[in-house]
Amino acid sequence: MKIMFWRSLVILFIILGFIGALLPGMPTTVFLILAAWAASKGWPEMDAWLMQHPQYGATLRAWRENGTVPRKAKWIASLMMLISGIIMLFTNAPFWVKTFTDLTMLSVAIWLWLRPEPKTVISSQDDFKI
Repeated sequence: MKIMFWRSLVILFIILGFIGALLPGMPTTVFLILAAWAASKGWPEMDAWLMQHPQYGATLRAWRENGTVPRKAKWIASLMMLISGIIMLFTNAPFWVKTFTDLTMLSVAIWLWLRPEPKTVISSQDDFKI
């Protein structure tokens, strides 16, 4: 039962990461970090696959080993959150929803920029979308 829980989380996070790869403004790497975390709890084969993924593996390994986030990822994530926050202001959502959403994205951006950057450069083929 416990393994099914972790594997269900892995599948959910991978699906959300895939959607994020297709939709601007939705993160990919964050969901893959969560998928790798869940996989490490109950799906070692999927964990190994994620850690060796040609596009996201280096970023996932850097996060797991040192909690680092590449500068490029920080810029892309911050820009996407800024664009999403501006778009949110022009929606019909209630004011409190707009405020909560924008403050949440601002908090995430601040937290993200406080994360250390890798000492070694992640190869240029690792273009990823946050």
